[in-house]
Amino acid sequence: MTSDEARAHYNFLLTLCIRKAETFGPLAFAFIKEHNFNALGLTPEEQFNLLAATAEAFADEPKRYTHKLDCLQKALDILPSTTFFDPDLARQIQQDIQRLKAELDLYATAMKPERAGAQSNAPQRIIVETDMPDYFLSIAQQRAAAYFQEKYRLSKESKIAQHFTSPTRKFEPDTAAVHKEFPGACAPFVAARTGAWHVMLPFDLKISRSPEDPLDAALRIWYAKTGYSFPLRYEMGRLCSYYDDQVLDLDMMDPHLLFVSVSPLKEKNLGTVHRAVPEDVPFEIGLPRAFLEGTNSLGPYVQVGCNIKVWFDATVVSLLVQGAPDLHEYGLEGGAGLLTRTYASEKIAAYAGAGSQKWQEGLSFNFVNMHLLLLPDVSTAVIPANTPIFSLYPVTARGQYQLTDARSLT
Repeated sequence: MTSDEARAHYNFLLTLCIRKAETFGPLAFAFIKEHNFNALGLTPEEQFNLLAATAEAFADEPKRYTHKLDCLQKALDILPSTTFFDPDLARQIQQDIQRLKAELDLYATAMKPERAGAQSNAPQRIIVETDMPDYFLSIAQQRAAAYFQEKYRLSKESKIAQHFTSPTRKFEPDTAAVHKEFPGACAPFVAARTGAWHVMLPFDLKISRSPEDPLDAALRIWYAKTGYSFPLRYEMGRLCSYYDDQVLDLDMMDPHLLFVSVSPLKEKNLGTVHRAVPEDVPFEIGLPRAFLEGTNSLGPYVQVGCNIKVWFDATVVSLLVQGAPDLHEYGLEGGAGLLTRTYASEKIAAYAGAGSQKWQEGLSFNFVNMHLLLLPDVSTAVIPANTPIFSLYPVTARGQYQLTDARSLT
């Protein structure tokens, strides 16, 4: 940018400021961050005016104060070089800086209070046993982080727009400089995705109400409705019981049929795998088939067994397991469950030897599975490999907290 171009842009920004345009703050802050004023040939007066106006434009929110302080400090530093230097103006800016620093300290104290004894409390251990430890504990979490980073990363312009608001807004939906209302800009929205432990599959999973175009590796069929489900198989053009040769009088388009299929492996980096797989097919087909054979149904829900056993202190921590936040985009709803101590509903083999290890003392265990339901108006859903399907969140166990009416504390 030449000096003439810089001055023309400066005049354009000040015009926006005079008009109280919502775009002034984002555009001015981007100009300040991306250019060296001295190299552009702007006078001290022009630099001061732009810095002071930009500082004034920031949203009055403590999390914006760092940038606001930076602009005010730069304006204060350059003020003595201007032709309109005034000690009273310098004092006023200095007082504004001191006020903002004090408010920032109040904000920091409120957001990060020191808790007595917090340093001495050891973090709660959540121990995972699985036959695919490298994938579920490490590789899948890396894939989840990359998935959400790519999906919700904010552009530089939208990050800048976060810092500014306008008391008088105009309808400008096509003005990119004020576009800041993205899902990735909402801290709780993003934290639910980046702060959880995600469960996914290394192959594609398809759930459909019709038999057309199943995925290549394997297919399972269920008759499934609220209150009842039954596994089926397809032979000689007819639907049969999965357990015997009973032929069933069911049409392939029956609305209660669910067709669940899997693709060959899409993720090649799995690390250690202890799960038993069929030996009559290649591993990239056998592992998805092994998962599918471990799949069941719970009424209209498809239950995908993951062989993930989680140990934790159920007197202090419970584990919330639910469909990943973006699961609806694939046409599915995930069942939510709160894992406390073991429900004693597993086969006896699951309890054999439990508690025999030293590290298991004082811990209970439970199992993380996926429960998937097609959305009401969706007939087919496909979840690509390495897409977060379920999420796990540690929460305080009931009995470790008390709901209190704030009015009783005043």
